[in-house]
Amino acid sequence: MPMIRVELLKGRTIAQKREFAEVVTREAARILKCAPDVVDVVFQDVERHDWASSGRLEADR
Repeated sequence: MPMIRVELLKGRTIAQKREFAEVVTREAARILKCAPDVVDVVFQDVERHDWASSGRLEADR
């Protein structure tokens, strides 16, 4: 069973996550030759103060 973990900055809507999960599940099943019902997608929302890129916290941008 493929499990796809997605870490993203907090603030995405349920609708965005729903659409992302549908598209990623469909494509993962197609590429990996498995049924869509065995593909799991797990979202982890990360606070801006817990994410740094290029040495700077996202909260400081």
